[in-house]
Amino acid sequence: MERQMILYGISTCDTCKKALKAIEAAGHAVTFRDIRKEPLSEAEIAALMVEFGDRIINKSSTTYRSFNDFLKASEPEAQLAAQPTVMKRPVIESEGKWFLGWDAAVQGAVLG
Repeated sequence: MERQMILYGISTCDTCKKALKAIEAAGHAVTFRDIRKEPLSEAEIAALMVEFGDRIINKSSTTYRSFNDFLKASEPEAQLAAQPTVMKRPVIESEGKWFLGWDAAVQGAVLG
């Protein structure tokens, strides 16, 4: 049975492109969701917070570094709502399971 996956990211992210290409090459159906063009809903942000907490925020990103002090001090939910590209990428949802990033552990779980 083929897995249905959603890859959340942005079209200019090299890591997202690599992940998308690898998932497709492994024969899995994957839907790419550009969070810049189609921002995360409140329910999606809530699900990401339950799964990853503040790890979902890429604090080394240019986007995060450009935040004013108020936004940097805000809750991760508010940061994601204000600027979705601050999310660590990619985020992959597969059969109710969530994965963050594209390291060896994620690759093994998603591609296997």
